[in-house]
Amino acid sequence: MDKPAGITSHDVVQRVRRALGIRAVGHTGTLDPFATGLLILLVGPATRLARFVEAQAKTYLATARLGVRTDTDDLTGTALDQPAASGEVGEARVREALGRFLGEQQQRPPGYSAKHIDGERSYRRARRGEQVELPAVPVTVHRIDLLSYRASDITFRATVSAGTYLRAIARDLGERLEVGAHLTALRREAIGAIRVEDAVSLDCLSAADLLPASRVLEHLPALQLDEADRRAVAHGRAVVGSAPSQPRGDGMVALLADGDVVAIAQEADGLLQPRVVLRAP
Repeated sequence: MDKPAGITSHDVVQRVRRALGIRAVGHTGTLDPFATGLLILLVGPATRLARFVEAQAKTYLATARLGVRTDTDDLTGTALDQPAASGEVGEARVREALGRFLGEQQQRPPGYSAKHIDGERSYRRARRGEQVELPAVPVTVHRIDLLSYRASDITFRATVSAGTYLRAIARDLGERLEVGAHLTALRREAIGAIRVEDAVSLDCLSAADLLPASRVLEHLPALQLDEADRRAVAHGRAVVGSAPSQPRGDGMVALLADGDVVAIAQEADGLLQPRVVLRAP
């Protein structure tokens, strides 16, 4: 789906459930209400594939405004201080500061986030006025490019690992430039090889828009099963085999039959052990 601004990811799920008449629908990676762009939804048995989709790298188009920090690190929050002068920062300094995000690093998630603290979402605590300081987590910025710098607004594109917050990049960019900053626009352009150009809008959704589950598993090596192995895997039994020699997937292999996904298996000692089974015997 191409999520519009102004609704939550859960709102999209609810509308898809109504449009398709299917209860088992889940999204893979929350987009904030103000954000737009690619939201992959899994339907029926394919909901079991969520972790394989969420683990892929994501590409975003983002705009940050220099000079003002907010309590949410984005435009929906309350300003934390008076605007700071940012006109003298300069494009070269901004480009250099952005470039230093490239690679592996520790990132402190925003206080207003879906992270759990003692079983409760951190944003709930923040909304009650509690001071929320989440521990830093490892993230990777695979690519980050400055696209434009006009007055106080910076537009950049970034490809990041799962769990990376673009709001936190905007916040930390402002800290590095010593003027503060917050995110004002965010659009998710890709999850793995799936791009927002492939998405459909909520206004014209139908069952004809459903894609085979294999479409979200193209990052995994795949293996075609014969009928005997298909039946064994459908019962959760391991089969003899090995994944194609591709350095991806962390040992996970998509097992296919008749052009559809039967299961996700993990390779070990010459066997493929089903971990997630989608098709009944």
